[in-house]
Amino acid sequence: MSTLIVSRAATIPDQRRINRYRRTPELGPQVLFFSGGSALHGLSQQIRLYTHNSVHLVTPFDSGGSSAKLRQAFAMPAIGDLRHRMMALADDSEIGHRAIYTLFSHRLPNDASPAALADELKALCRGRHPLIAQVENPMRRLIRIQLAFFQEAMPPHFDLRRASIGNLILAGGYLNNKEHLDPIVFLFSKLVGVRGTVRTVVNDHLHLCVGLEDGTQLVGQHRMSGKELAPLTSPIQTLCLSQHPDHLVPAQAVLQKGNRRMIQEADLICYPPGSFYSSLLANLLPVGVAQAIANNRCPKVFVPSLGEDPELLGRGVDKQVKILLNTLFAGLKNEGKVEHLLQYVLLDRDRKWGGDKLHKRIRKAGVQVIETPLTHPSRPHCYDPTLLAQALLSLT
Repeated sequence: MSTLIVSRAATIPDQRRINRYRRTPELGPQVLFFSGGSALHGLSQQIRLYTHNSVHLVTPFDSGGSSAKLRQAFAMPAIGDLRHRMMALADDSEIGHRAIYTLFSHRLPNDASPAALADELKALCRGRHPLIAQVENPMRRLIRIQLAFFQEAMPPHFDLRRASIGNLILAGGYLNNKEHLDPIVFLFSKLVGVRGTVRTVVNDHLHLCVGLEDGTQLVGQHRMSGKELAPLTSPIQTLCLSQHPDHLVPAQAVLQKGNRRMIQEADLICYPPGSFYSSLLANLLPVGVAQAIANNRCPKVFVPSLGEDPELLGRGVDKQVKILLNTLFAGLKNEGKVEHLLQYVLLDRDRKWGGDKLHKRIRKAGVQVIETPLTHPSRPHCYDPTLLAQALLSLT
């Protein structure tokens, strides 16, 4: 068998290609995203209209929000981003799926007493809660089993305020499947009709650690995001993994075979907008990720965030490209070629990015700049999900 690399001229947007994908999304391309967080929610909802084969590898290293409570209680990977992305890709058009979608998206109240929260969880486990009563068997029975595993394992003083029912179901399934995420993610995806594949890049219970330029070391995603604690005042210099949630105990994660295969078989790889370090680069840290990317000769595209990212402290797109490439080359032990890791930076034509000087600096790094309309005039600081989806699909 011979392997050939074929290049073609691309038009953005390529309406013929887009229309073809829209007619038969079940045959659409395998667009792979390295991402986490909510930045891709709108894009994911659009992508499912053109392809049911997109792949989303999300970070399991978050340490904030409701996921933090589950991580502390059960020493498990973060699952909030996993649930959020599956909800974005879920098929909510069918009646059965809508009931499950509503249940999985429900959060327990923030102002209820611990006893009231425990009673609501008990009602869910017994199938008496109005939300779960709308779900038909056998799906209702399967969901109740996972919730019962969570309820049985839940520590006595676990804080249920604002708990996502979807997260609790995932946590129960994780515990029910000998602390493996893949079986419950597969079941969860079938229950809500996920139009694509969503997985954590690895299933390890590890934490992010950054070293700042001023010498400070911070462990925990929540300490660098600027959401739950004060924002960073010094730029991030290094990023690594730690076994301990509060101080650095160096750790290594290894990409599993199934995820490696999906990376190597993707029709397009996207490094999408979102928190640059904790959502994007975090997914590139496990051993084997960079090599799998380099082994695939499909187009690779970086889409920088439009909004202010507290993790970047004003670093421009050219610096982001350099940091992204350095992270990937570190995974290859500084071997390989730029063109095997990143070929394009996709920029909104209507935004002032830095003009010809920026283009020149990016081209000097060996990467091509593509400018095309990606925002709507009424919302210039947010990507238009349709325009961005169509731009990416035009490159497949």
